[in-house]
Amino acid sequence: VQLVESGGGLVQPGESLRLSCSFSEISFSTHAMAWYRQAPGKQRELVADIAPDGRTYNINAVKDRFTISRDNAKNTLDLQMNNLKSEDTGLYYCNTLELSSSTSWGQGTQVTVSS
Repeated sequence: VQLVESGGGLVQPGESLRLSCSFSEISFSTHAMAWYRQAPGKQRELVADIAPDGRTYNINAVKDRFTISRDNAKNTLDLQMNNLKSEDTGLYYCNTLELSSSTSWGQGTQVTVSS
């Protein structure tokens, strides 16, 4: 599986970013997918996930601000992030929701929220 994340950047609090991820996995449409992030000095955490049928889940910290979406025809996963806060700063990754010890990760895309 090849994962390529993009769309990160440096923004001020209250601004928006849209992250995108492309997958080379041909069975993309049958997997629940997710965005994760890792803040400096912290463990990687789940941010949002989306089932094959489009049902979504967000962690409380980003509820009503982040929207995850997928395009099964294009094997892409997006994360629209609005009203960004300094605590959203981190390296953002996409991957399947179900992880294992052999799961491979992409380079991630850096999101920095700072005034």
